[in-house]
Amino acid sequence: MAQPTQADAPRTGERQYHIGLERGELAEYVLLVGDPGRVAKVSARWDSVDLERSNREITTATGTYRGMPLSCMSTGMGSDNVEIVMAEVMEITERPTLIRVGSSGALQPDIDLGDLIVSTGAVRLENTTDYYVHPGFPAIAHRDVVWALEQGCRNLGIRYHVGLTATASGFYAPQGRAMRTLPVRYPELADELRRQRVANLEMESSALFVLAHLAGLRSGTVCAAYAQRTDGTFLEGAAKETAESRCIDAGLAGIHLLWQVDTDGGEFLARRGASFDRQAGEPHQSTGAKTGEQGGN
Repeated sequence: MAQPTQADAPRTGERQYHIGLERGELAEYVLLVGDPGRVAKVSARWDSVDLERSNREITTATGTYRGMPLSCMSTGMGSDNVEIVMAEVMEITERPTLIRVGSSGALQPDIDLGDLIVSTGAVRLENTTDYYVHPGFPAIAHRDVVWALEQGCRNLGIRYHVGLTATASGFYAPQGRAMRTLPVRYPELADELRRQRVANLEMESSALFVLAHLAGLRSGTVCAAYAQRTDGTFLEGAAKETAESRCIDAGLAGIHLLWQVDTDGGEFLARRGASFDRQAGEPHQSTGAKTGEQGGN
């Protein structure tokens, strides 16, 4: 394989061209968000913030959360932006763990506005990943990340669902939304995905899952339901902020669990097992969490 030229892999000095970071400025545990404004909301929960940088639509913070070195990066919207971020992140890290914390539209009627969805995999409706793999190649979240996000939601008492996500290449026609000004080629898309028991629809996860898998990395996604496509409702105002906050908390809880397992290994899991055994003997208290079945329970 030919070595990349400067035009193949442009840099500004030692910094990656788009994300504006160099080796040592990004942690090995990374939360990915779409909105650059969400980075500050994530890092506000940390113990310390050691680096903040913005370049184009990529905003990054690196610091410490409950003893864990952690970064949060915005990717902007869409699988094409995720591809750029992933390619450059891999150049300046060793084996990062990446969790997307985002928003989505619910496709199943029993997913309420504000609920969280933990993705097990993604339907590849975008074409960015076609430049890496065969069109039939699956986009699968790493099982460790799925476990950690589920456990994080349970620990926090957050209502959540587990299922397949569909990743579209855009927001309006690519997600089958009705438009006043333009024709939509596949207006029944959301209904078709619903019949196929897909839980939610968004714009980034399949690119994250495919590229992470090809690189041998762990990745996963937790999204809040901002829209309910079965009845046409959409979150606004304080309810939207609350849902976003819960999603951030779940992402932080999940990635911290992975760090604990990576750091303490069997000792951490043994302590968790002993804790579960103790809890099993206590009176059960409902948390409101939903530990659903595959496919948008």
